[in-house]
Amino acid sequence: MRTDIFARLDREPEPPKIETPRMSRHRIALFGGTLAFYLAIVLAVLVSSWLVALDWKVMLFRPYQQWPELHAFLDYYVVLGQRGPTAVMVASWLGWRSWRQHTLRPLLTLGTSLLLLNLSVGAVKLGLGRLGPHYATQIGSAELFAGGDIFPSGHTANAVVTWGILAYLATTPRARRYLSALSAFVSLGVGLTTVYIGTHWLSDVLLGWAAGLLILLALPWFEPLITRTEAWILAVREQWRARRRLRESVPPAPVSPEPVLLPRTPGSGTGPEAAAREAMNSRSTASGAAARAGTAARARAHQGHPVRAERTPPAGTRRPPHAERPPRSSAGPARPVAGGPVAP
Repeated sequence: MRTDIFARLDREPEPPKIETPRMSRHRIALFGGTLAFYLAIVLAVLVSSWLVALDWKVMLFRPYQQWPELHAFLDYYVVLGQRGPTAVMVASWLGWRSWRQHTLRPLLTLGTSLLLLNLSVGAVKLGLGRLGPHYATQIGSAELFAGGDIFPSGHTANAVVTWGILAYLATTPRARRYLSALSAFVSLGVGLTTVYIGTHWLSDVLLGWAAGLLILLALPWFEPLITRTEAWILAVREQWRARRRLRESVPPAPVSPEPVLLPRTPGSGTGPEAAAREAMNSRSTASGAAARAGTAARARAHQGHPVRAERTPPAGTRRPPHAERPPRSSAGPARPVAGGPVAP
């Protein structure tokens, strides 16, 4: 058994038994409290309460002018809340965990959380249409229903969900505590950075924190769906592997070899045998062509004409007998035999 630190990089021989979080009473209470906080912020902005006045005071304070030395660092730090870079980093880590533990649950959980984030936060952004501090038109106004898309803060909600999913998928209580503290610190810093830069109101950040936390608290309700999806994907993979093994085990059908024309060597066309073969081939080709030409000519000649019936020739001969030559008899004089005696 390996005891060095690199032993944890090896793939586990079998999937570990990981207990999935359940919707306990404590979690339900937290979900209800966070939802009430979410609705209270939305209502406070809708009625232009003291929260909107605080937004304007912070914006007019212009933190980026009060502490300009922090601007360069915070421009890079706020990237930890952008969806593209954070999703790639977290998906790479969870992809390695999926390979090591023989399960797709980490990647499917990340995909489910990001889908819920896009649907919930995106719908509220487009529905309320709030303008950002840089595009505000009237001091003291909530700037709602003006075609904007910054309420709630997407950077803040994305930071809460993306980094909080690591704590949600932790396998030990100790790792869960550490990762929860890390995700809270990162998401808090990202939200305050957007206020410092001036891209979001303070109420945008508060609502973004609540929106991201609601998604993390609601994930146990989607665990059965994640489990069924994983089982379906693995079943499809096994069917594909079985079909591939079947195709590899069946031998290919025999293919009849096609005739190959060999090139003529320099000495193959010389000699009496080659000349005789060529003469024979030329005569057979000429006779075949002549026979085909004669058949075609006869077919053209007889086309459209009736065929004449064969006539029986007349009996006897048609040549008249010669007047000066006597007729031949069957018994003529015997011819003398050469070398015998001559009769007197």
